[in-house]
Amino acid sequence: MTIRVLTPHEAARIAAGEVIERPASVVKELVENALDAGARQITVETRGGGIAFLRVTDDGCGIEPDELSIAFERHATSKLRSEEELWRIETLGFRGEALPSIAAAADVELVSRPAGALVAGRIVLRDGEIERQGSAGAPPGTSITVQGLFRRQPARLKFMRSAAAEGGQIATVLTHYALAYPEVRFTLRADKRTALATPGNGDLRDAAAAVYSVDVAAELLPLDAEPQGLVEVNGLIGSPAVSRANRNYISLFVNRRWIRHRALTFAVVEAYQGMLPSGRFPIAMIDVRLPLDEVDVNVHPAKAEVRFRDERAVFAAVQRAVRATLSARTPVPALDAAGPAFQAGNWQPQPAEGNGAASSNLELRDSNSEPRTPSLEPAASPQLPAANDLPVLRPVGQVSNTYVIAEGPEGLYLVDQHAAHERVLYERYLRQQAEGVEELQPLLQPATVELTPSQRSLLATFSDELRASGFVIEPFGDGAYLVRAVPPALAVRGDVTKAVGELLDLLAREDGPRDSPAHRVAASLACHASVRAGQTMTEDEQRELLSMLEAAEHPRTCPHGRPTMIHMSANALARQFRRR
Repeated sequence: MTIRVLTPHEAARIAAGEVIERPASVVKELVENALDAGARQITVETRGGGIAFLRVTDDGCGIEPDELSIAFERHATSKLRSEEELWRIETLGFRGEALPSIAAAADVELVSRPAGALVAGRIVLRDGEIERQGSAGAPPGTSITVQGLFRRQPARLKFMRSAAAEGGQIATVLTHYALAYPEVRFTLRADKRTALATPGNGDLRDAAAAVYSVDVAAELLPLDAEPQGLVEVNGLIGSPAVSRANRNYISLFVNRRWIRHRALTFAVVEAYQGMLPSGRFPIAMIDVRLPLDEVDVNVHPAKAEVRFRDERAVFAAVQRAVRATLSARTPVPALDAAGPAFQAGNWQPQPAEGNGAASSNLELRDSNSEPRTPSLEPAASPQLPAANDLPVLRPVGQVSNTYVIAEGPEGLYLVDQHAAHERVLYERYLRQQAEGVEELQPLLQPATVELTPSQRSLLATFSDELRASGFVIEPFGDGAYLVRAVPPALAVRGDVTKAVGELLDLLAREDGPRDSPAHRVAASLACHASVRAGQTMTEDEQRELLSMLEAAEHPRTCPHGRPTMIHMSANALARQFRRR
């Protein structure tokens, strides 16, 4: 086979394929250029999912007319002046590949006017070559129109999804940058319909209200974290009251650059462990700030991934910040009809400047999420100062032998006795596993249990965690095992052999992808050993349960994410009885 050198035209097409995968890639590159140019307003218009037509307009610094043709030469950039700057990249773009790659894949028209210029420069390219160049009338800033994307590359075009799917990808890109740059006003018009409009007032919560909804924005908790060495973590995270069926609502930024990073996503999800139901994931928008020379952004063609000098430190800082915020700010769900359980003071969304109306609330719902009616009234349930500072609760009685009625300084609390006891036992078992302290109850007579093949496999998989939780189980012939000791809470449940089988069956169901072995064992054991719904509790037992819950690290949810209690404030009670 003869070796030949590719023509510049062929090489440009191949290089373009690495940078421009779909219309959303074009939008990402052009929006990043606009942000680097200092834009305060960015408008994206699309037709046909961006394949037929897309335009990105900004009010940035613009490009000088005599530099328009240079801008479309490969590796031409205004963002790097020396090789040393490659290791301390301050801008979103830096390679000089975006514009030539777009021009190689579509027909492009660029109109740009620097702030001090009387007229704008205009350049039109077809198939990567300059067709026309001249002047035009335009406001300060830059407008780039891209048409017929991949029209001359049918092999790439046939892999494009439907117009709606490609439009959704564009919306995803724009919403992430709207969250990274809340001081910039973003507008997305898809097929002449406004799909997104952010106020651009610098308030991240207002940007989140425009992207998701007013109710979701009201449930967001500001990250409370001191800088960890060189790493600073900022942003908002959703309370456990709002969750989604996938990880797509976790927005990660490094020095305001939107990235995809599996380890950091895992750090966020792990911080919610035991607070969300299995298969549910949080909403979060997290910006990690660290020195420029501590992160390498030049490791991916689309700049979507980064490499950290000390990934463990960044991972720990993110997880610690999220967990600390959840511990300090997660609210007790309110029984009040006045609004969401959490309200950031008297926050209300601010309308976009010049619009005279609130933005359009682009909600990226998945199939399992349900829209809620927005409410801007402050919640009657006050935000508690810290998770381990629950008010002192006085038991009043039981409802249906399932819920403990308790009185506190802020009103009435209904405590799910099973969920509350689950949380208490769950944290106890986790501590035992972490500290290696075995708390077990030896049986006077070892119990023989017959296990199925799947149960035997689970027993082998979780042997270390089960032993640390207080189980002593030994093989005893074909499919049979001897149970010599169990956790004290399980010893009082009666039939030990049945309890072991049921526990292993629970472990089989606790198969969420985010669940660690320690969590699965502790959660399953806590579920089986805790007090049951329908079980009568004496007043002393109720008081002891409430006392243990007050001492828990995260008392507001059970290990499976269900609330342990709901709250009806004194004000809400007074309103219900028309005393106010």
